[in-house]
Amino acid sequence: MSTIAIRPERVGDEATIHALTEAAFRNMAFSEGDEQHLVDRLRSNGDLSLSLVAVEADRIVGHIAFSPVTISDGAKHWFGLGPVSVWPELQGQGIGSALILRGIGDLQHKGAAGIVLLGSPDYYSRFGFVHDPALTYPGPPPEYFQRLVLAGPAPRGIVSYAKGFG
Repeated sequence: MSTIAIRPERVGDEATIHALTEAAFRNMAFSEGDEQHLVDRLRSNGDLSLSLVAVEADRIVGHIAFSPVTISDGAKHWFGLGPVSVWPELQGQGIGSALILRGIGDLQHKGAAGIVLLGSPDYYSRFGFVHDPALTYPGPPPEYFQRLVLAGPAPRGIVSYAKGFG
């Protein structure tokens, strides 16, 4: 694999991001099969706070989305990570990790207090995400809901995602 560049989503990237996200989640065991539509809804609702693409030789090979979340304790400047997508034939080559690290850095630079996500503890712990029983998201197994504090104290309460999550 040659070097990838990471940049913000641009006008005209939408169709490729849609196709990429659909392909990336097509055979995922825990996917609901609508992640591509989720990104579209976040974008159309104005809730796509940070959208980055990984590009290799002018081809988009990965994408990551961040959207605002609300926390019942009133904590501000928290975001939800997801989905993160890489073309299936390119998964396992570090593209997703590069997108996650760049997204964390960009949000930290913009003054974000933290990030939450629903995902594999084994995978996301390498980026500093941890399960915190004081921060909850009802529904899925609790250990899959994780947070990363970027600034200030860890919040406590129930997390609600942007309207696009349904």
